[in-house]
Amino acid sequence: MISYLEFEKPIAALEARIAELRKTAAQGDVDISGEIRRLESKSAELLASTYKALTPWQKTQVARHPMRPHFCDFVAQMFTDFMPLGGDRYYGDDQAIIGGFATLNANGQERRVMLIGHEKGNDTQSRIKHNFGMGKPEGYRKAIRLMELAGRFGLPVVTLVDTSGAFPGIEAEERGQAEAIARSTEACLALPVPMVAVIVGEGGSGGAVALASAERVLMLEHAVYSVISPEGCASILWRTNEKAAEAAEAMKVTAQDLLGLAVIDRIVTEPVGGAHRDPSLAMEALAKAIGEELDTLAKLPADKLRTLREERFLRIGEG
Repeated sequence: MISYLEFEKPIAALEARIAELRKTAAQGDVDISGEIRRLESKSAELLASTYKALTPWQKTQVARHPMRPHFCDFVAQMFTDFMPLGGDRYYGDDQAIIGGFATLNANGQERRVMLIGHEKGNDTQSRIKHNFGMGKPEGYRKAIRLMELAGRFGLPVVTLVDTSGAFPGIEAEERGQAEAIARSTEACLALPVPMVAVIVGEGGSGGAVALASAERVLMLEHAVYSVISPEGCASILWRTNEKAAEAAEAMKVTAQDLLGLAVIDRIVTEPVGGAHRDPSLAMEALAKAIGEELDTLAKLPADKLRTLREERFLRIGEG
C-alpha cells in the first residue's frame, strides 16, 4: 500500500475512490467499469501533472519517502553474487555503509564491481540497526578499504548514496569523523579504476561527498543533493525550520538544478510518481545507466580517470 505525501492528498482521494468502486463492482451486478476507467485516467493525469511541477521541497520529501528503494533493494534486483565485506580493521563494522563484491546485471551483460552504499533501513528495527543511513568513521574507513581492494583487483567502483549526512554524535567525532570523510573523498579521487556514483535518495553534506567523488555522478530524477538539509539551512539562516521550503528553493538541491551547475553529469528518469511507485522499473533504468557509464569509462587508463575527476570538480558552478 502506497504511503501518500502531503502534496499527494488529491491523488490519494482519487485512488481511494477508485478502490471503493472496484470493490463495489466485484460485489454487485452493476457495470461501473466506465466510471472506473474515467477516474483511473483522471488519476494518472493528476499524478503526472503533479510530479512534473514538483517544488524543490516536494522533491526533498519524495527523496525521503519511506517506501523509496534503499541499498538492499537495489542489491536484490540489480546485482547478483553480492559478497558483503565488513569492518574497517580499526574499530568495528558500521551498518550504515555497506559494501562488497557484486555483479551488475545490465544491458545483457554481467560486470563484476565493488559496490558501496548507504542503507537507511525500511522499518523501525532496521533503521536503528543501520543508524538511518548516517555513517560513522568506521563506515567511511570501511569504504576506503573496499576502494583500495577494488584498485588492487582492477574492479570498477559503484556507489549508491542515500544519507541525510554523516552521523554527528560525540562518539563519531571522538573517533575522527572529519578525518575519515576527508580520507574517503581522497580515496575516491585517487582510484585507478572507473567509479560511478549515484545519488539515489538524499545526498547530504560530506557524508555523501565521501562516496560520490567520482568521474561520473548520476542522480535519480527526484533525488536531492546538498551541503546541508533544508531544515538545517533554515535553522541557521532564519532560526526556524519552518522556512525549509524557502531554503530548498535557494539551495538548488534538485537533480535538474545540479545538472545545470555541472555538479552532476546525468539524470536517470524515475517512473511517474517516483521510484517508490514502481521500484522495479526505476532500478531497471538505473542499472542500464550505470552499465552505459561503465562501458565508456572502461576504455580509459588510470591517469585519465584521475584527470577526469579533477576536471569535473573544477567545472562545478560553470553550468
